Amino acid sequence: MSRLIIARRFCGPEGSANGGYFAGSVAARAGRTVTVKLLRPPPLDTPLDTVELADGTMAVMSGTERVGEARTATLALDPQGAPSYLEAVEASRRYAGFAYHRFPTCFVCGTQRQRGDGMRIFAGPLAERGIVASPWVPDVSLDQGDGKVRPEFMSAALDCPGFYAVSLDDRMMLLGEITVHVKRRARIGEPCMVIGWALEASGRKHAAATAVFAEDGEVCGLARAVWIEPKSVAA
Repeated sequence: MSRLIIARRFCGPEGSANGGYFAGSVAARAGRTVTVKLLRPPPLDTPLDTVELADGTMAVMSGTERVGEARTATLALDPQGAPSYLEAVEASRRYAGFAYHRFPTCFVCGTQRQRGDGMRIFAGPLAERGIVASPWVPDVSLDQGDGKVRPEFMSAALDCPGFYAVSLDDRMMLLGEITVHVKRRARIGEPCMVIGWALEASGRKHAAATAVFAEDGEVCGLARAVWIEPKSVAA
């Protein structure tokens, strides 16, 4: 199997990969639904090896350093109902990242990324429903060659809205792990809605769920993620 390289375009925090894109790239190699755990920031433009271990874990290695690991998983998640596309547009106008963004060049949610470069998923609150929501129209750069979005980009779309669902006060958190299940790849140019909602919290760990819907409300993808506050922030 060829080595995995995360191109610089697909960054999250500056200098490291977007967690959802990284997880989707690993899941594509595993060929099954997995929980991807990030052990350290995945490096960009760096050849990574994926190694199947005896216990079924897939380890992602940068040299001798383990960057992440993937374990077979199932995802039992009851999604919130889809907002309308116009509701998602209105919610995105309240996106917290417009006022301040920790990682403005993030491939998924960065405000400094242009159309056709970043995904520009700006999830803002729908307070009456307890969710965040954003519109998303996949552009041609995400095409797998069949008119549909590549699975790793579906995974990326399900990443950042989870952060904004659990960090309404903009506290610092990093993605610890994510489980993604893609039910149907969105079509290029298809109006979609992406939502996120909080599940539970325990100490520094915050669980979030996300979903991608087609314009007619069909569920295209679901994810469950754990976001972790760094110790220096939680103290």
